Amino acid sequence: MQLASIKKSWMNQISDRSMLYMFLLPTFAFLLFLVVFPLIWSLYLSFCDYSANTANPPIFTGVANYTYLFRQTDVWERFIRTGQFVIEAVIIEFFLGFLIAMLLNREFRGKRLLTTLFILPMMFSPAVIGKFFRFMLDTNWGIVNYILGQVFGIQKIAWTTSYEYALSSIVLTDVWIWTPFMILLSLAGLSSVPKYLYEAADVDRASAWFKFRYITLPYVAPILTLAALFRTMDAFRFFDVVYVLTEGGPSYETQIIPFYIYKLAFSYWNTGMSCALAYILLIIIIALSNIYVNYLNSVRRA
Repeated sequence: MQLASIKKSWMNQISDRSMLYMFLLPTFAFLLFLVVFPLIWSLYLSFCDYSANTANPPIFTGVANYTYLFRQTDVWERFIRTGQFVIEAVIIEFFLGFLIAMLLNREFRGKRLLTTLFILPMMFSPAVIGKFFRFMLDTNWGIVNYILGQVFGIQKIAWTTSYEYALSSIVLTDVWIWTPFMILLSLAGLSSVPKYLYEAADVDRASAWFKFRYITLPYVAPILTLAALFRTMDAFRFFDVVYVLTEGGPSYETQIIPFYIYKLAFSYWNTGMSCALAYILLIIIIALSNIYVNYLNSVRRA
């Protein structure tokens, strides 16, 4: 009787396990098709001469696409322009977001309303914001040039069509969209600092700089590093605002790498080359992410 009971229990376990696999298998198959297969297929295409608008099959050419890209000076110029954009945007967002979070991390009347207004830009579609800034920064009838001319007497500036200001307009738009992200994470880090540490420092008559340097900064450093990591990774994928705001112009001035990948894939129909450039960009992002993670681990150990 006991043996029969054990056997029945074992059969029930097998049945439950089989049911679990039956439910999980379609999910894994769907994820495999949706995520893994495109990665493997695009990696294969990066080693091929292939155009997606033709019926010709991919022709394996080895590392020819990668060699060609590394030898092109215009590709290196686009990488430099992309790095300039990422560095400027992330640094401004980092310090501006943390400064605003420091100001919001105190009790005052209207704090909730002001915090909501600060994070509002992050809720809009980047493409919509790009169109919005295109109207605002228009050379002839944009409100920015109107205010600069009426209030400060400054001549009209070609924000999105001049070599001098086009990249700055992209940086400005990205800062407006994603500074709220830095504000939210900075506020989360600041709210995690124990209040009794500040109270003990006040008893010892510590200065504001001492409290910031030895209390606030050590507690918020890990989450600030994480925020900078997320923003750096996302900045390297910046495409939609460039497409709407400047369309990569004037000439190639705002053709950062994600936009150039799009042009290679859907304007020049050089699918293999675009896949190769996408994987080069992926390797750069992974390398930078490892630097951030190593620094984050060192901060935690300290």
